[in-house]
Amino acid sequence: MTFLVTGSSGHLGEALMRTLAARGHEVLGIDRRAGPFTQRRGSITDRDFVRGCMKGTIAVLHAATLHKPHVATHSRQDFIDVNITGTLNLLEEAAAAKVAGFIYTSTTSVFGDALVPPPAEPAAWVTEEMRPVPKNIYGVTKAAAEDLCQLFARNHALPIIVLRTSRFFPEADDNAAARAAFDDGNAKANEFLYRRVDIEDVVEAHLLAAAQASSARFAKYIISATTPFSRHDTAELRIHAPQVVRRCVPDYEAEYARRGWTMIDGIDRVYVNDKARTELGWQPRHDFGTVIARLKAGGDIMSPLARVIGSKGYHDRSFDDGSYPVDPHPAEDAMD
Repeated sequence: MTFLVTGSSGHLGEALMRTLAARGHEVLGIDRRAGPFTQRRGSITDRDFVRGCMKGTIAVLHAATLHKPHVATHSRQDFIDVNITGTLNLLEEAAAAKVAGFIYTSTTSVFGDALVPPPAEPAAWVTEEMRPVPKNIYGVTKAAAEDLCQLFARNHALPIIVLRTSRFFPEADDNAAARAAFDDGNAKANEFLYRRVDIEDVVEAHLLAAAQASSARFAKYIISATTPFSRHDTAELRIHAPQVVRRCVPDYEAEYARRGWTMIDGIDRVYVNDKARTELGWQPRHDFGTVIARLKAGGDIMSPLARVIGSKGYHDRSFDDGSYPVDPHPAEDAMD
């Protein structure tokens, strides 16, 4: 029996393909773009293509999606076609084929405006119980696809787990102001405190979810690096983040000073992975503390798997602002 991986030419898709193959699993990678780990090219919006790929599948790992940086280059209809209709095609064909598990890669971006409290409030302590308030078409379509997953789990007995992943891409931030404020490595190291995860840990979460989907029936989990903070830190984090980090991870200061890096002044949200660690048995190996230890040993912030996959980008061309075009929908702003 075969694992079906959608988006196999992308960051996560390739990581899943590499890991599954290395562990001796049969795996079929599909993507509309060619890639070294893509066996069949086609779109998940093509029902016949999806149906043909589902034969013999034991579990679907659905990583294919249009991302936030595509908001500037794709229409809202494109997002609906790929992220909603494409997911619906996969769900219907997976239910018909009676696959043992369906793992949907969602995003913490579904929380949207709920992630930023009013200025005088503590940082948001983000768990699975927070109500999503999507702020752009990307978040809207990912949230809608999550609802489709829940519908199929309930009405079609399709075992499904939704994984809301935080940032794991190696590309620079899509926000020009963020790129100007911090060196790229500095920015990513900071994010491991509250909204980043390494791709090795994302892959492990997906494989654990696939193994447990049949018993879970339906569940949602936040997949982000383990934060060193507690809920009691949230008020102080909002206005005095460096002193909270100094208290929780004292080793960071010397390494940051050696590199000329700076800590962000305030943190407005913290992603909490307690439920995934408890229920999935997920044990993420990469967090802010391990990043600091790697840097002290002469390494970098990325895991071996992240370095092997490297940067793929989101577009097939360059723009005046580098990797990212100017967003034509200014209200649909920066990527979570």
